[in-house]
Amino acid sequence: MIFKARAILFDMDGVLIDSAPAVERVWRKWAHARHLDPDKVVAQAHGRRSIETIRAVAPQMDAGRENAKVEQMEIDDKEGVTALPGAFDLMRRLPPEQFALVTSATRPLAVARLGYAGLPIPRHMVTADDVVHGKPSPEPYLKGAALLGLAPAECIVCEDTPAGIASAHAAGMRAIAVGNTYPARELAAADAMAASLEGIAIEVRADGLLLIINAPSRST
Repeated sequence: MIFKARAILFDMDGVLIDSAPAVERVWRKWAHARHLDPDKVVAQAHGRRSIETIRAVAPQMDAGRENAKVEQMEIDDKEGVTALPGAFDLMRRLPPEQFALVTSATRPLAVARLGYAGLPIPRHMVTADDVVHGKPSPEPYLKGAALLGLAPAECIVCEDTPAGIASAHAAGMRAIAVGNTYPARELAAADAMAASLEGIAIEVRADGLLLIINAPSRST
């Protein structure tokens, strides 16, 4: 499949960075310490701001205080945090004004994980600190487009979660799913799917970007 866009908005965890082992370790540890079901907590955590996960699984707790603890645990846990295939090459090739990072992580956590993974810090970032409502609300991706000075329809999103895809569509953007976190059937709402960023070829042109998507095999 071929898409044209002025810019790309990348989610971070599960798209640019493999942080899944660290995310699961942190949330399981937090859940065990608070006598919560770890499986239910982890299921809520992918693709959402940590404070919203806490509000969903433990509404009786002080979400702000608990979120600060979870964030520090995530910053401290760097084991296995690595760049995903294709991430470094894409970030290196794209002009700084034609891409942004739109993540559910806080800015300190995003900067820490990018550093652990050996990836550059993008010039343009929207983090959990910059929004009132996280994904699947359209707010994060609308702010990403505004940060680049573009209309939503001029941007295309790379996501790995159903919540992120829903956020992109609610913002009026097309979404390319990468199959690093969820099975393909749970990402079926996306406009296209690639096994990883290596399955996305990008041509930088005078009038924008041309994206050529190599679909994953049916077994993915």
